[in-house]
Amino acid sequence: MSYQLFKTDVLFYQRLLKATGFYTGKLDGKWGPLTDAADKAFTTESHRIAEEYGTFDIRSEGNIFSLIPKAQILARQFLDKLTSAGNDVRIISGTRTYSEQDLIYKQGRFGSKLPKVTNARGGQSNHNFGIAWDIGLFEDGHYSTLDSKYKKIANDVLADFPDLQWGGNWTSFKDYPHYQLKAVSDSVTQIRSLFEKGMPYVSEP
Repeated sequence: MSYQLFKTDVLFYQRLLKATGFYTGKLDGKWGPLTDAADKAFTTESHRIAEEYGTFDIRSEGNIFSLIPKAQILARQFLDKLTSAGNDVRIISGTRTYSEQDLIYKQGRFGSKLPKVTNARGGQSNHNFGIAWDIGLFEDGHYSTLDSKYKKIANDVLADFPDLQWGGNWTSFKDYPHYQLKAVSDSVTQIRSLFEKGMPYVSEP
């Protein structure tokens, strides 16, 4: 896989590959022949999905490719609907390893003067399981931070995608740019348990 995001954490990548049916070996954190073959199969399937459902800007592409295949399909359908309607929307965040999530969690805490962006530590976010992405809306090349505009985007697309969940519907810490593929449970703890065992946590297509 061309994304160093995962090669720096082989165990994380093995879990994702095993849960999606690409890897059949032990979850040992070692990059051997089975992991390499699973990586190539995952990459091949990702390119097939891109060819079938369309491609977008380079930043969106990198983040979409980090998702599990079912989420890749949904993300491409989602982005196609929005961009076809004339919106300059890009996927600006995709899958994160636990360590990456912990770094984001530190923002706004432990002396950081930046605003908080998440309440989730590593293993507590659906970004950690390849099923979630964040969008950015751009107007005249500038990133928009207006909640009202992100609410409008959600209103425009949610009815068409029953498997799509929106962070704006959360009861606390509403996250208007956040979307995710519906998993087998609404409990992140249960999803994490399945992910770490390399077991499926989304329904079959």
